[in-house]
Amino acid sequence: MQTDEKIPREMYIGGEWVAASDGNRMDVIDPATEEVIDSVPVATAEDLDRALEAARSGWQSWREVDAWSRSAVVRKIGELLRERTDVIARTMTAEQGKPLAEAAGEVGGAADSFDWHADEARRIYGRIIDGPSRDHRLLVIRQSIGPVAAFTPWNFPILLPSRKIAPALAAGCSIILKPAEETPRTALLLAECCAEAGVPAGVVNVVTGNPAEISRHLLASDTIRKVSVTSSVPVGREVLRNAAEGIKPVTLELGGHSPVLVFADVDPAAAAEVCARGKFRNNGQVCIAASRFYVHEKIAAAFTERFVAVVESLRVGNGRDEGVDVGPLSNARRLEAAESLVADAVAKGAEVKTGGCRPPEFERGFFYRPTVLGNVDTSMRIMSEEPFCPVAPIATFASFDEAIEKANSTEFGLAGYVFTNDTKTAFLAAEQLDVGMVGVNELVLATADVPFGGIKLSGYGREGGSEGMGSYTVAKYIKLKL
Repeated sequence: MQTDEKIPREMYIGGEWVAASDGNRMDVIDPATEEVIDSVPVATAEDLDRALEAARSGWQSWREVDAWSRSAVVRKIGELLRERTDVIARTMTAEQGKPLAEAAGEVGGAADSFDWHADEARRIYGRIIDGPSRDHRLLVIRQSIGPVAAFTPWNFPILLPSRKIAPALAAGCSIILKPAEETPRTALLLAECCAEAGVPAGVVNVVTGNPAEISRHLLASDTIRKVSVTSSVPVGREVLRNAAEGIKPVTLELGGHSPVLVFADVDPAAAAEVCARGKFRNNGQVCIAASRFYVHEKIAAAFTERFVAVVESLRVGNGRDEGVDVGPLSNARRLEAAESLVADAVAKGAEVKTGGCRPPEFERGFFYRPTVLGNVDTSMRIMSEEPFCPVAPIATFASFDEAIEKANSTEFGLAGYVFTNDTKTAFLAAEQLDVGMVGVNELVLATADVPFGGIKLSGYGREGGSEGMGSYTVAKYIKLKL
């Protein structure tokens, strides 16, 4: 087992680094080598009760801290993240697989989230209402909702925890974070930054271990007042069932199957360049990844030719190595899913334009060649199931209405993309896509100051922007008789 003594290996509860009460631990695997590189605790019920008590106590004190002081602490976390970009990025690549450049960029995005929410901490406004009587004063104030239980996946190990911790702290909430089993140490480094920035003991807690057991235990507690989940649809459903018992509000981001509409008025080669490079960011393991390409039949051949050429130029390898564009998939489940989706499509008539197999040069690791499929149709699972892997299916359309119908044909509704030079087409397509977010002529959507979230099976609620900030507060109405 390879370990780095600079990286926390224990849970962070009540301001202390603690092992599991029974000493049990779970391995952390390097997806590029399949080697065990470290281990972290498996939280027991006793550990979770300790975290709940810490969060309860921490909230009681943190909610009384003035907004300007909270703002300073939150901003300091972002500064520490930027200072420690190198060690955090290397840790992330070791346990998640993405290239170091992408990992460093993710740390920057996490720091941005803290920086932006530091400002928002001072902008949690109430209002005074001029009611029907001059004998009364009507006020609405916003107060922190209380201790939060947050659950994050492995594809963005520091950005997604930051999206939950930053607004919680800014609003005066405490939080218990459960990071993914694959990428716990990155989240523990974030907890370390929180502690050194001056977050009081108990306000931020990070527990590791079995996600189902932790979720059930935390959500059963009266201490938890809000739940935030980024995960899959089955996990979201289970969380909702557990949260319903305590009538706890839940923010859900449950993935997507984002359509890309490429209209005939664009340069097909230029659009293909943007789409191909964007699709394989983080090896396609992005909830808002472009995952279904619908190209107007007049330019489909030229678009596909350039798309395939770009994909074949991407270098696959260990994310630590210089010049690597695409690392391994993050776990064996995603590798198996990629193989299964491609096999199903090929069996039903799809054509593999490039890729479609594991790279033979790697004896170990969860590597899969970036893949492009042509001649796809709706009978293939790749067109309806969230792929979360480096497989790009390309289909065609003949009219605007047909494009919209195909784009809206799944149960997901997270993001969608439109490539066009026509303003009317851009507006109409963006308005008619059944999604929570739309990109026009680009595939990069997420920043700290905009609401991130979807509709349909992609979930509800928003993270980021003033919309996301509001979910960590409750409105209280006060009527005062003079």
